[in-house]
Amino acid sequence: MKKVAFYTLGCKVNQYETEAMLEMFKKDGYEQVGSEDYADVYVINTCTVTHMSDRKSRQYIRRMKKKNPDAIIAVVGCYSQVSPEEILEIEEVNLVMGTNERRTIVGEIKKLEEVQGAKKASTVDDIMKVRAFEEIEISQSNGRTRAFMKIQDGCDRFCTYCIIPYARGGKVRSRDMESIVNEARTLSENGYEEIVLTGIHVASYGKDVRDCNVNLLDVIKSINEIDGIKRIRTSSVEPILFTDEFVNEVSEMKKVMPHYHLSLQSGCSETLKRMNRRYTTAEYKEIVDKLRREIPNVVITTDVIVGFPGETEEEFEETYNFLKEIELSQMHIFKYSPRKGTKAADMENQVDPQTKHSRSERLLNLNKENFRKFASKMIGKEFEVLFEQKVGDNRYEGLTPNYLKTIVSSENDISGKILKVKITEVKDEHIEGILV
Repeated sequence: MKKVAFYTLGCKVNQYETEAMLEMFKKDGYEQVGSEDYADVYVINTCTVTHMSDRKSRQYIRRMKKKNPDAIIAVVGCYSQVSPEEILEIEEVNLVMGTNERRTIVGEIKKLEEVQGAKKASTVDDIMKVRAFEEIEISQSNGRTRAFMKIQDGCDRFCTYCIIPYARGGKVRSRDMESIVNEARTLSENGYEEIVLTGIHVASYGKDVRDCNVNLLDVIKSINEIDGIKRIRTSSVEPILFTDEFVNEVSEMKKVMPHYHLSLQSGCSETLKRMNRRYTTAEYKEIVDKLRREIPNVVITTDVIVGFPGETEEEFEETYNFLKEIELSQMHIFKYSPRKGTKAADMENQVDPQTKHSRSERLLNLNKENFRKFASKMIGKEFEVLFEQKVGDNRYEGLTPNYLKTIVSSENDISGKILKVKITEVKDEHIEGILV
């Protein structure tokens, strides 16, 4: 039996697409092995948000070719879409695919296997011309209880720092509602209890659908009606999503979990303007206040970029003070990384690496402080935790409804179960409790 290994970088969309491609290989008779194991085919699903992700992809390619010199190396995803020639020039690479037509990957591998001599091919096309959502899906649980489900692709926001519209297309492409519901039912029948709705700009779902008025709220309502699905989440969203109607409706749906990854990027409105983000810090805070007011124990997490071109000490202090004031429970901190082809890469007043590092450290420390403050408020409370994996001797890890990583001890295997837990202690990045 032939073996395939996947190495996935980047966002939840990539994770979903990896699972979908893996199913295609399994249906063709392949056995999945670990990303560092000996395999006949290695698939690298790339990200290109930062230079670091590009470098990780190249390192993995070379490492795996040494493990099996006869293996076929396929590189897919955002890095491939943006720089296909660069990747094809890497000696070890055999196949380059972008962010479209992944459903043909097994067939492309077979074509290469039939080639005598050098095996090189690229299927990357012009993503800006793609108008339809690519239908790939997952159904097998692989022992998991939480599934990512891609419902949207493309982004027309064109933030000045972001390469993703060029990698995923500048046109919003929404998945057909019937297809979404059918996959959600299949996932439920195959053991999944939680679904995370994901996309490149998931808040734009339905924007391209002209013959009927649909949006993300309609998707959530439809999945909420499926009996076997017990939890619904969304991936990262912008503040534009949270209208009064949206907040009022989701607050009434028990299956919609009280956690939102609310994209920020900077706590300074002037910096946001240079980023081409379409909200101010005042508008962002208004949304945070609304969510906290309407949804008990809601957790709001975010992303923040430090060292964006032109970010002065005063602007950074404004960001720091804003984040200290609103006390989000978790922040993912990124140092600005120039991406060729974006407006920000050509902006004046680029910030030096040392300054980026010191600003990042300050926000990371603030993040620890904010997490501990919020998590401490959970001590003594009871939550239904969906346990996902064993993490040590009789130790199991899962997520509360509001997305707090929770670890408990149990002599019985509780993986895949939803059990009530009383929170007893706060650690650096998780909470601990006892089964009730």
